[in-house]
Amino acid sequence: MTSGRPGAVPFFVCNISAAACVFDGSMKTTKWLSITLAAALNLGGWTTIPSLATDNAAPGSARAQLRARIAEKLNLTDDQKAQIKAVLGGEKSALTALLGQLHDARKALRTAIHANDATEASVRVASARVAAVEANLAVERMKIYGRIAPILTDEQRRQIADFEQRADNFADGVIARLGEQSGD
Repeated sequence: MTSGRPGAVPFFVCNISAAACVFDGSMKTTKWLSITLAAALNLGGWTTIPSLATDNAAPGSARAQLRARIAEKLNLTDDQKAQIKAVLGGEKSALTALLGQLHDARKALRTAIHANDATEASVRVASARVAAVEANLAVERMKIYGRIAPILTDEQRRQIADFEQRADNFADGVIARLGEQSGD
């Protein structure tokens, strides 16, 4: 991170960090994690955000566990949790709409790729639609970050930057291993 400012809300990082913790180095695991990592990176980790804005997660559910893990890792106070929940709750409908658009655009891209009459042009058009929605999501992330960052302490923002760096390092490692295994 060259700017020293983490570029994402703290909820993305735990997904990738958890994947990094279970990596055992086997080829099967590498391929599985590569696919999982690619999917997570493509969604930008945003699939968890709308659900984190609500309290309807069943105790022990993955959503509740993720929320608890994030709060624990960042040592969030009850006041910080409430403030972050309010920010995310206020953006839930916008995020849900954008995630729906992203899902639809990705389905259309997949259809374009698999079409019997697929052309480079048709795939590029469908891919551009995905990119446009991802750009809108990035802007939404920036807005949310701008509202959440002041709630966090300098140490918590540093921890997020560290989480993100570990996620980047993990992704770099997976990509490097894929390149090494391409001849297998």
